[in-house]
Amino acid sequence: MSMFQKHSEQTAGVDLSNLVYVGTYTQFAGPTGEKAEGIYIFRLDPAVGSLSLEQVVKDVVNPSYLAFHPSGRFIYSVNETGQINGQPGGGVSAFVVHQQTGRLSFLNQQLSKGADPCHLSIDQSGRAALVANYSSGNISLLPIAPDGSLQPAVETIQHEGSGKDPSRQEGPHAHAVVLSPDNRFVFVTDLGTDRVAVYQLDLEMGKLIPYPNLDVRVKSGSGPRHLVFHPNGLFAYLVNELISTLAVYAFDPDTGRLQEVQVVPTLPEGFLGANLPADVHVAPSGKFVYASNRGHDSLVMYSVDEGSGRLTCIGHEPTGGNYPRNFAMDPSGNFLLAANQNSGTIRSFWIDAQTGKLSFSGQVTQVPAPVCIKFF
Repeated sequence: MSMFQKHSEQTAGVDLSNLVYVGTYTQFAGPTGEKAEGIYIFRLDPAVGSLSLEQVVKDVVNPSYLAFHPSGRFIYSVNETGQINGQPGGGVSAFVVHQQTGRLSFLNQQLSKGADPCHLSIDQSGRAALVANYSSGNISLLPIAPDGSLQPAVETIQHEGSGKDPSRQEGPHAHAVVLSPDNRFVFVTDLGTDRVAVYQLDLEMGKLIPYPNLDVRVKSGSGPRHLVFHPNGLFAYLVNELISTLAVYAFDPDTGRLQEVQVVPTLPEGFLGANLPADVHVAPSGKFVYASNRGHDSLVMYSVDEGSGRLTCIGHEPTGGNYPRNFAMDPSGNFLLAANQNSGTIRSFWIDAQTGKLSFSGQVTQVPAPVCIKFF
């Protein structure tokens, strides 16, 4: 019998769509000296874009990235650290989402089988958690039981290699693990080796099957960081951290192959300062793509050609804070929330549905070291 048991589907009983879950760094103090306490839950006011605090889930070590179970009944966080509970490597924690309130209760925790896990995804069946361990450069596959609890990792794959940047690419650094829209393929962005590694997900055997002939090799020294698919499932967008670019790929869902279509800069012409783009997302409408710039401290805005997926820059919007990391758009597509990690703020922006341009709503929320934002 497969350890990846089929789950019964249950959905939330009330509308929790305006709830916002924020992951943080709890072990690093920001410029104010204040440390975060764990996972913060806010409610978004859809009229003005303000956030009101609902709950702080404390005693969670560095929950720097969050992912929901497809049923909405559970949420998972990485514990981005090099040692946890006296064991080497980081962890992955599971929480129950209370369906009447959206509040969280701790369920259990497992080792991530690598140092500094920084990203995770839950497969569409809700039976597996996939984790990227940054510092050790490996990925792990953890089964999810029907009650939402995490089981010990059944597969860990170590990446090999290095890149040309001696300070950032001395070895492999798995930065994100992303499932294809049809749940068949797994794409792992490896910042240290300038590669997007491709695997097939086999839930029955609990395996990730390598497909090296499908691996994407990016320009040397690029440092691929985050990958996101377009809602139509035919395009993908890859942000390259070390050279401040965004690459557009055509995706063949039959073969799992990504074919480069275009590479565009995330910075405005003439900017010469240090910069590290962090995150990339496609608007729910599919008409616009946004990416965050740490250094320029902005969100770059692109319009999308619906036929080719190609991008046209429509401007840069300052995030009003320092080191913008993750950001998220609410399900209605009206607001974008940006997490300014080093200044400890989340700022909300109106999204113009016609032009895609962002405008500051005037709403600022104080959160120590915010690094991940997820809507229910």
